[in-house]
Amino acid sequence: MIDRFSGKTAVLTGAGSGFGLECARIGARLGMNLVLVDVQQDALDAAAAEMQTAGAQVLSCKVDVSSAAQMEQLAADVQQRFGAPHLVFNNAGVGAGGLVWENSAIDWQWVLGVNLMGVVHGVRLFTPMMLAAAKADPTWRGHIVNTASMAGLLNAPNMGIYNVSKHAVVSLSETLYQDLRLVTDQISASVLCPYFVPTGISQSHRNRPQDMAIDRPTKSQLIGQAMSDKAVSSGKVTAAEVAQKVFDAAAQGQFYIYSHPKALASVQTRLEDVVMGRNPSDPFEARPELGAQLRAALRSD
Repeated sequence: MIDRFSGKTAVLTGAGSGFGLECARIGARLGMNLVLVDVQQDALDAAAAEMQTAGAQVLSCKVDVSSAAQMEQLAADVQQRFGAPHLVFNNAGVGAGGLVWENSAIDWQWVLGVNLMGVVHGVRLFTPMMLAAAKADPTWRGHIVNTASMAGLLNAPNMGIYNVSKHAVVSLSETLYQDLRLVTDQISASVLCPYFVPTGISQSHRNRPQDMAIDRPTKSQLIGQAMSDKAVSSGKVTAAEVAQKVFDAAAQGQFYIYSHPKALASVQTRLEDVVMGRNPSDPFEARPELGAQLRAALRSD
């Protein structure tokens, strides 16, 4: 729980667009020092210029969050420039879809590398720095926010690789919250579970490394891409609104952060399936035409 943000330091991954960029804007307004992290250089440069113009002290770092070595260098750079960060937003992520058996080993390596290992590296590197700062100063407060998704609480078909990565982030975050409670009252954690919000997530392939490129997407992957594009672009809740929820959660010590609380009805149905031991419910029960459309598209020649 952070009671005052002015003069504190925030590390934001995926800071060049979406939730990361909007959190940077809020942090700049609140007078925070900002560590902006992204893999896309032009977007990172634009974000850094904007935040510096807004008066923030900025450390801008091009980093592939899936790389242990690059993240270790980032942590060292942050420690040297600002000391232990008070707010860490492990937010960088990529989207990917398709029938789960059609994802290649390279697909799994890329998505889990960014979505899961990026968060793992942020947690393993920054938490010890924060704990050391808390031990040295009983008034010091810190907070870690990890970006998962409603896909970390649900299992929509044709996007299994993404679901797996985000379920892992929810599990990691819940465990982090409990582990922190064992050792300190000065640092806590949250997990962000957004639904469909207009961000750059559906165009993640723009930043896919060359050595992980795929020759040709499968039909199910193309269908998944089209559905993701449509769902994300039609979202009514803005990235800026979600970013404000992140800061509110850090200030209030709230663990679960939802962009679309109404989607929790589907989560409740899934958890009832689990508790009652019944087979997974039809995810298209509320909109059967979508299920019919997807089945028809996948079964067509």
